[in-house]
Amino acid sequence: MNTSAVEVTNISQHGFWLMLGDRERFLPFDAFPWFRSATVDELLGVEIAGPGHLRWSKLDIDLDVDSIDHPDRYPLLSQRQK
Repeated sequence: MNTSAVEVTNISQHGFWLMLGDRERFLPFDAFPWFRSATVDELLGVEIAGPGHLRWSKLDIDLDVDSIDHPDRYPLLSQRQK
């Protein structure tokens, strides 16, 4: 994985897309509800915090890229919404 760049490429009412290296990933608000009320500026403030880790400092949110790629391995993400 190329960790030199991360960028929010699109935002919709259902979630947002991140381009990380050469791969685009979708983060649905149903699975990542803490982003639902974030402003565009807050979402765009994503940065690489380390290998395989993303940080939104304005939101005080850190995510492991693996939790985006394999949400089934992180059941608490989907249970937060219930």
